[in-house]
This record gives sequence, structure tokens and C-alpha cells, in this order.
Amino acid sequence: MSLRSTWVDLIPGPLVRYFARPYVAGDSIESALEVAADRFRQNGSLATLDLLGEDVTTAEQVTRNVDIYKELIERIPAQPGIGEAATRASVSLKPSAFTAGSRDDARRPLVEIVRHAREFAVPLTIDMEDRNWTDFTLDLSCDLFEQGFDVGTVVQTRLQRTRDDLERLPAGMRVRLVIGIYPEPAEIAITSKVEMKRRMVDYAARLLERGIFVEFATHDEATLATFLREVAPAAPDRCEIQMLLGVPRFDFLRGLAEGRFGVTVGFRRYVPFAVGWEDATAYLRRRMVENPGMSLLVLRNLWQRR
Repeated sequence: MSLRSTWVDLIPGPLVRYFARPYVAGDSIESALEVAADRFRQNGSLATLDLLGEDVTTAEQVTRNVDIYKELIERIPAQPGIGEAATRASVSLKPSAFTAGSRDDARRPLVEIVRHAREFAVPLTIDMEDRNWTDFTLDLSCDLFEQGFDVGTVVQTRLQRTRDDLERLPAGMRVRLVIGIYPEPAEIAITSKVEMKRRMVDYAARLLERGIFVEFATHDEATLATFLREVAPAAPDRCEIQMLLGVPRFDFLRGLAEGRFGVTVGFRRYVPFAVGWEDATAYLRRRMVENPGMSLLVLRNLWQRR
């Protein structure tokens, strides 16, 4: 166990939950749908809903996660606003939430959920985790998309391999472009945040050239502005801005709505929820270990919300 993880483990659970509340849409499907619908009513924000429950250790947890996603998918189309065809909420899921054994064991439950999502016309994104999941996630996501399922995936600009991975993504697919929060060895990942952000813009332009729908996911306003002014005008109908629930960017969003950047694109919140605060607490602990700067970010965002 590293010193960093030991330090994070020493933070009392109630304090972690206090930090987590702005970033987690409650502890039930009902609360997640309510938060997503509320954001839509307030400012037209779209949503992608994600169950916190990755890195499972038992078959029972896998079954639970499958059942929760199926119920969530069934309920989305009936929700006002976020259930309408043009503004329907999507779902996001992480492969490690569906296997207590090998990575390949996640394939069957993931395909089961993807088939269920198609039955209810709910878009689905297979999230990216650390480097151990990259090939599995890209292989499965591209295969399912080419079979006709509405499946998107995620690529991380910090990985050296990503430039090549862009070329295998099929035209028409949805791709969430992120820096990535997982700390990776220097031999496979760059360490400069400036370079990671620059690559986001460059990679977004390349994805649009290839006919891909770009979900540009960052909270860095300078990078967002560059993307909106220099890249998005080429195909605004195939662009979307995404941000985490709970991260305040009020002035930026106001400017986006007012057309300050000269282009109109969609905006979507990533809305994680739990089925118990122990999962939400574990989620935030993992994020704090993976990204030490998150602690300062949480405190800053809490202050801004005040």
C-alpha cells in the first residue's frame, strides 16, 4: 500500500461523503433520474448516467450491477425531458463493474446490457479505465458499434498509444475525449498536462475529420475555448461538451448558451450515482488516490458553490 493510499484511507468516511455529495447524484436510481431531469429543466443540460460500482470482487456484485443498469435503461424513456428521443439521457459503464475474474469475463454481461439498451433506444458508452483495460474496451466497443449498436467509447490523451488508436475508431461512432485520471508509467504516458490538453484539441480535429462524433470532456476553460473556436466550427452537429456533475463552470456555460464562442454545440453532464453511500465513498477515495490534485479541486469547487 502506498503512502498516498494510506493517507486517503485515514480520511473519515463522513468527511469523504461530504466531499462526494456535489459530485454524486444520490444513492438510488430515483435520485439519479431526478438530478438529471432537474439539470435539464434548469438549463437544458443533457446527461449520461453512471453507476458507481467498478472493481467488483464477487459474482453477486456483477449480477447486482447488471440488474441496476437494466432497470435504469427501462426507466429513462419515461422521464420528462431526458426521456425524449432528441434529448434522451445516455448511460455510461465501466467494464470492471462486470467481472470478478478475468477481463474477458466482463464481455457477456456487457453485451447483455448493450442489447437491453438497444431495445429501449438508450445510447450507451463503455468507459475507459486504466491501461489494463484499453485493448479490451476499444475492441469490444468498436465491435459492438459495427454490429449496429449505439455504443460509444472513451480515449485518453495522456497515453502515447492514443494517436494510433484514433485511426481504428469507425466513422459515426461517439467518442468521449478526455485527459484521463489514471496515473500510468512514463514509458506509456506523457506527464505534461500542457501537452495532454494540446493533444485534446489536436485529436478532436482528427476525429471530426474521420466522421466521428466528438464528446469533448474537460473542465479547463482555456482548452474548451480553443476547441470551440478552432475545431468545433468544422462540424458543430458532431460535437458536444461534457463535464462532471458538481463542477461549477457557470460563467463558461452562460457564455456557451449566449453564443460567446461563435458556435453552438450540445452540453452534457456526467451524472454518477450509487446504490449505497459506501460505493460513493469508495469512488471518491479511488479518485483521490489516482489524482492527488482532486482534493484541492474538491475544496475549491465547494468554495465556488458557496
